[in-house]
Amino acid sequence: MDWLKATAAEQGRAILAGLISPLGQVEAYLDAAARHPYGKRIYARLTPERARAEAIAAHDRARAGLRRGLLDGVAISWKDNIDSAGIATEAGSRLLSGRVPEHDAAILAGATLDGLVCLGKTHMTELAFSGLGVNPMTATPPNSIDPALAPGGSSSGAAVSVALGLAAAAIGSDTGGSIRVPAAWNGLVGFKPTTGAVMSRGVLPLCPRFDVAGPIARTVEDCAELFAVLRGEPAVDLTDADPRGLRLMVLEGVPFDDARAAPVAAFEDAVDRLARAGARVTHAAPPCVAEAMALAPILFAPEAYGFWREQIEDAPDLMYPPILERFRSGREVLAADYIAGWQELDRLRTAWTRLVAGFDAVILPTAPLLPPEIDRLQTDPVFFARENMLTLRNTRIGNLLGLPAISLPTGHPGCGLMLMGAAQGDRALLVAAAAAEAALR
Repeated sequence: MDWLKATAAEQGRAILAGLISPLGQVEAYLDAAARHPYGKRIYARLTPERARAEAIAAHDRARAGLRRGLLDGVAISWKDNIDSAGIATEAGSRLLSGRVPEHDAAILAGATLDGLVCLGKTHMTELAFSGLGVNPMTATPPNSIDPALAPGGSSSGAAVSVALGLAAAAIGSDTGGSIRVPAAWNGLVGFKPTTGAVMSRGVLPLCPRFDVAGPIARTVEDCAELFAVLRGEPAVDLTDADPRGLRLMVLEGVPFDDARAAPVAAFEDAVDRLARAGARVTHAAPPCVAEAMALAPILFAPEAYGFWREQIEDAPDLMYPPILERFRSGREVLAADYIAGWQELDRLRTAWTRLVAGFDAVILPTAPLLPPEIDRLQTDPVFFARENMLTLRNTRIGNLLGLPAISLPTGHPGCGLMLMGAAQGDRALLVAAAAAEAALR
């Protein structure tokens, strides 16, 4: 068995059984990342000394029968906007070149206490403000399916590190789709928790009212275990997850506007498999979705620009022009419109909650398009802007409505099925996702 491509949970069980050693796994991952032709485009920096020390401690705990949990000794990667003590954390931006935090982010510190091993920090979209994963200012990871294609972002290196067997799993962050898009485009599972469900201290923000960290992995079980680590609580029990009787609502309307043929066909095939497995599927197009989406321009960019304005305007030449332009699009929005927008969004969130109360999940294609070519994105700014907005269109629904959401592979390359749950219903969504995963496999 290729243990580097085993799930995080499988590796944890193998460590418990004495089949593999945490130190052996770490050395194998570090060697694989160093030797991989795209390794330096995936990892911004490896952390070999830290990884070896943590792996040795995990090895000793395993021998003494003192393991701290299923994932004790499992090696994962961390997105480069998550602070790591004494190790540069630059968020994919030259604006932050040489930034070295003194402390781990709260979630990294907690994961370390639970025995997880930090392999290194992964490349990402500049300041996390694009869904394509293209970053000429630092590095653009290759798509694991085809290196000529965009990897998805902003947690680009995070997803690719897992897909290519350079980490057992990864922790990314999601503001408008940055976990789910790269997961979908690289054939993985990506889980965005409810905003606020995971501690944000030490995670560089983009839009704090939308940001949340979460896992990218090979299975729903891995995501559930990692979410539990991030939360500091026991993992939800997925044993009885069953697609029979699963209540699903297909979100019609907005998610299919201008959608490309391949993702739509993959989604329809996935829905058919879910129905044949016993799920009860209905269709609806609540008007509150389109109304919420119309608020996006006055909510995301103003918050992002407001937070990063000083650094951006001190050295705008250090930024990739399409990302700079996207940030600056927020500076013309009036404070009164921003406040009114949030008041309206709160109303729409309440309306949505009432409309979908009877469903286990609302489902839609993760992204309405396949990953575009990197070269064209870098040479055609109009194409970049159009494809980026379409890429994030479906995932952004969950962020706007304040929902947890998870992307599952459909079996069609680059195409994901997204399930959205109820706000604060993260654990219930993971159970529903495990049931859907069983049907799709």
